[in-house]
Amino acid sequence: MLNSLVNKYNIAGPRYTSYPTVPYWNNETFSLKKWKSSLIESFEESNSKEGISLYIHLPYCESLCTFCGCNKRITKQHGVESPYINAVLKEWDLYLELFDEKPIIKELHLGGGTPTFFSPENLKLLINGILKQAILASEYEFSFEGHPNNTTREHLQALYDVGFRRVSYGVQDYNETVQKAIHRIQPFEHVKQATDMARAIGYTSVGHDIIFGLPFQTLGHVKETILKTKALLPDRLAFYSYAHVPWIKGNGQRGFNDSDLPSAELKRQQYELGKQLLFEVGYKEIGMDHFALTTDSLYESMVNGNLHRNFMGYTASKTQAMIGLGVSSISDSWYGFAQNVKSIEAYYDLLKNNILPVYRGHILNEEDLIIRKHILNLMCRFKTTWDQNSLYFDEISEVVSRLQEMKIDGLLNIGSNTIEVTKKGQPFVRNICMAFDLLLQRKQPDTQLFSMTV
Repeated sequence: MLNSLVNKYNIAGPRYTSYPTVPYWNNETFSLKKWKSSLIESFEESNSKEGISLYIHLPYCESLCTFCGCNKRITKQHGVESPYINAVLKEWDLYLELFDEKPIIKELHLGGGTPTFFSPENLKLLINGILKQAILASEYEFSFEGHPNNTTREHLQALYDVGFRRVSYGVQDYNETVQKAIHRIQPFEHVKQATDMARAIGYTSVGHDIIFGLPFQTLGHVKETILKTKALLPDRLAFYSYAHVPWIKGNGQRGFNDSDLPSAELKRQQYELGKQLLFEVGYKEIGMDHFALTTDSLYESMVNGNLHRNFMGYTASKTQAMIGLGVSSISDSWYGFAQNVKSIEAYYDLLKNNILPVYRGHILNEEDLIIRKHILNLMCRFKTTWDQNSLYFDEISEVVSRLQEMKIDGLLNIGSNTIEVTKKGQPFVRNICMAFDLLLQRKQPDTQLFSMTV
């Protein structure tokens, strides 16, 4: 039965870290002026109540991992660090000029690329430069993505000293054949050492990222990886499907053939096996493709109904405004999205001329905001509701009609003004959200834009 559902619903679809999704942004009606206005409005509404979030993209890597779809620059020349940090701090200065008061930082995340490509000293310089013009929220959370092969004790200590308490390590898979295919050779001992060091220093949440559906990956490989992961017991896990999007120019996903990838049926078996093994040692499923121990803040936020999802994935708390700094970073004012240029050279040129390095975006209209809330509800709580006064929109009856077959298949329950995803339907929540995605429904893409939903 499960395999037949996988075959039926395994189609290309968004991961819904935003709505509208990036391919459906209306760049023709977007402008830098509108973006600034939307951010100022959001900041004035929310800064004193909840603070803001910051995402900083650090794009450099010493080698290319062929599973990665992120924006990165491959180099072994570490002289690139200082100019880049200076540029990020310049961009921060340009944003600060928009605000009448100091921002209160609630969340800060370093992503990449490889953040630990940068030296501990330069990372401290970056964070201190951000914080000297801001206020820390009473319960702030700083996190970064660490590479187990090059995250040193000095990196962990330096970031701990400036407020970081959470780190996530990209594990992917422990099998050597799979690691060679994705060009990510890292023995279990490296991950164990990096995990143990973080805990010894005082990090309160250590996460691991594991991927299923990788080239040459078998059920046995997934089992081996999960069993080794259980031995380290990370506080939270991202256990998600490999997003094969080689048509995105320059993302590096060309180190293997499509025929080397597991079938949709095998991918779902890998997921179900991994999930069962994680449940056996006390992990709880969080939203889609995430797991946490009951002591972790991600689980607590799910229980309390505060789980949030944005371009950083699932987060334990919500801020209305999120500013993305660095090349390709995406900012979110709630009322609008803005993405930075992807070229480091273009990024530098715009900042040199005191221009925010935004090259595209979307200003949300009233319909967008309503649909965004529905999709957030489904992704974070597996349930959404509406009535004539709240979250109602004219095409809701058409959405319900599109969901009827999923109801018959047992993926969800439909009430008079409620949609609730069943346990059976949770692996297909992306498909359910697609029924609400009015922009996607009105204009189906001519070419494949998204990874497969399963």
